[in-house]
Amino acid sequence: MSILIRESQEKDCPAMMELIHELALYEKLPEEVTVTLEEFADAGFGEKPVWKAFVAENQDQIIGFALYYIRYSTWKGRRLYLEDFIVTEAYRGKGVGKLLFERVIKEAKDKNFTGMVWQVLDWNEPAIRFYKKYNAYIESGWLNASFSAGQINGTNSETL
Repeated sequence: MSILIRESQEKDCPAMMELIHELALYEKLPEEVTVTLEEFADAGFGEKPVWKAFVAENQDQIIGFALYYIRYSTWKGRRLYLEDFIVTEAYRGKGVGKLLFERVIKEAKDKNFTGMVWQVLDWNEPAIRFYKKYNAYIESGWLNASFSAGQINGTNSETL
């Protein structure tokens, strides 16, 4: 197996969307993925991109990705926020996640960010074990809050 880790390209978006749906199924929230392929591609490769990603490729097949953006903390400064990190099920446990994760860490170092932040579900023991291998600090006490576009516009009460 020869795994290539590289920056994502617009042509990767359909495969990345498939992996996003796989992740949503794993997290037991498949109905929550409402972004279209067109919006996803535009957000990464349009006039004003808001995300970047690294993909893991094996024989021209995208088998995983790590998607991130830059956030700003008034306490810590510029930080890399790892939004999604997934390796397709058939390739888990084969070192692909390690390659992707370490490439994201390198990106944070290369850009001189003050740190890297991400979320992990409290029941996702395999992910928690993986992050603990890197001595990641997994905090408690914070609850996620959000508004959907409908709530912002006053048209409905759906969550993001």
